[in-house]
Amino acid sequence: MPDDAGQELPRANVLGVGIHAIDMPTALRECERLIDFGGQGIVCVTGVHGVMEARGDPELRDMLNRAFLCVPDGMPTVWVGRLQGHRGMRRVYGPDFMMEMCRRSRNCGWRHFFYGGAPGVVELLARRLSEQMPWLNIVGTCTPPFAPLSADQEMALIGQVANAKPDILWVGLSTPKQERFMAEYCGKLAVKLMAGVGAAFDLHAGLRPDAPGWVKSCGLQWLHRLCQEPERLGPRYLKHNPRFVREICRQLAGRGS
Repeated sequence: MPDDAGQELPRANVLGVGIHAIDMPTALRECERLIDFGGQGIVCVTGVHGVMEARGDPELRDMLNRAFLCVPDGMPTVWVGRLQGHRGMRRVYGPDFMMEMCRRSRNCGWRHFFYGGAPGVVELLARRLSEQMPWLNIVGTCTPPFAPLSADQEMALIGQVANAKPDILWVGLSTPKQERFMAEYCGKLAVKLMAGVGAAFDLHAGLRPDAPGWVKSCGLQWLHRLCQEPERLGPRYLKHNPRFVREICRQLAGRGS
C-alpha cells in the first residue's frame, strides 16, 4: 500500500487545512490497512488550535495536508465539514482513537511504543494500559527532553525503536511540536504508523479527567480544558478561538480560504 493511501479519502477545507471527512470506524480501518500492508505514515488529530497554528505557518499546513490521515479532533472542524457537504463526517477524538487502536491490538497483535509526556507520564500510562488490557504489547517508552533532540539523543532513539520493532509509535506532545516531530522522524524511525494524540497520555495515565460526553458534543471541550489549565491555555484560546470563528465565517461566505 502506498504511504499516501489516506489521500484518496475526501477532505474538508478548514481554512486551508485539508481535514479528512471521515468517522472513527473509517480512521481505524485505514490505519489497520496501512499497518497490514507494510506502509508508513502519520496521523494528525487536528482541531481549532492546529488549524490556526497552520494558518500562519505554511510548513505546518503542508505537513497536515500531506499526512496519511488528518482527522477532525474537534467539533468545530466537523461542523465546517458538514456545511461543505460531508454529512458522514464525525469527530475522531485523539484519546478515543488511541484506545480503540489499543483494543484492536488484541486480535491484530500490534506492538506499541509511547513517546512524549512529562517525566514519569509514559511509565504511568504504560502501567495503567497494561492493567486495563493485559494482552497489550507495549514494547517501549521514551520521555524526550524539552529541547530538540541532540545528535546523540536522536541516534539513541532510532536505535531504541529499531530494537523494539513497534507497529505504532504514539506521540504525546503539544501541537505543533508533535506534528513537526512526526514529519521529521517518520522516515527515520522503523515504525509503520506514528500518531500524535496530545493530551491522551495525561488522560489515560489518570492525571486529569476527560470532559463529559455532552460537553464534547456541544463543542465546549475547550472550556473544560481551560478550567483545568487556565494559565497555559487561556492565551491560546483567547487568541485562536475568536479568530477562527471570524475567518471561518469569511471562508463560508466565499471571501476567504
